[in-house]
Amino acid sequence: MTADTSVSTARVRGRGQLTLPTEIREALRVAEGDEVEFTRHEDGTVTVRGLKTIPADQAWFWSPEWQAGEREADEQITRGDLSPVYSTAEEMFADINKRR
Repeated sequence: MTADTSVSTARVRGRGQLTLPTEIREALRVAEGDEVEFTRHEDGTVTVRGLKTIPADQAWFWSPEWQAGEREADEQITRGDLSPVYSTAEEMFADINKRR
């Protein structure tokens, strides 16, 4: 085992139920109501992945394009590269037109 590998156990109960240990739920980033995906591999190992369901009306936020924009905005904020605050919409549009 490598330094970043840990082992946790859980007992299988009736009807195949088990409770995931806290550290496993945290590692999978799952909570009550989330799904867990099990993939069985040819060598007999099984990988587990936590799944979160995204409501259809919020899927746009998680698109690769939108997330790229979110990362860019975070980087701009970290650099302090913030847009000025405007008193009026006209002032904002004048500044936008000036920057073109």
